[in-house]
Amino acid sequence: MSIVIAADSRQYHLYRKETDMRKGFNLLCGIVINELGRQVMGGDAFIFINKPRTHLKLLVYEQGGFTIFYRRLEKGAFEVPAFDLDAKSMEITCDQLQFILKGISLKEIKYRKRYQHASKVC
Repeated sequence: MSIVIAADSRQYHLYRKETDMRKGFNLLCGIVINELGRQVMGGDAFIFINKPRTHLKLLVYEQGGFTIFYRRLEKGAFEVPAFDLDAKSMEITCDQLQFILKGISLKEIKYRKRYQHASKVC
């Protein structure tokens, strides 16, 4: 089963610190509010990865409630983009999230110039 990210205007925020994967809805929401200073119910997605980078949780609020997507790798590790050491999180694109989930190296991705419509769609 794979995580399907719907096409939308959602922003994806990757939390910089390693996260204890035993944390559930309330504690992950606490990180978003208290450490990142963001609104949890604004529709953005928040991505948390554990220290060995073998587990990933994606927290998102959709109409009516919260959803956590949880991915555990049986082998290998998730690649994380280079962070600004002073940042608590970084915004990534929908494509970058898909690359992380599929195990595609982020260092070797080269984007070709394409027409971009003004709307923000993954």
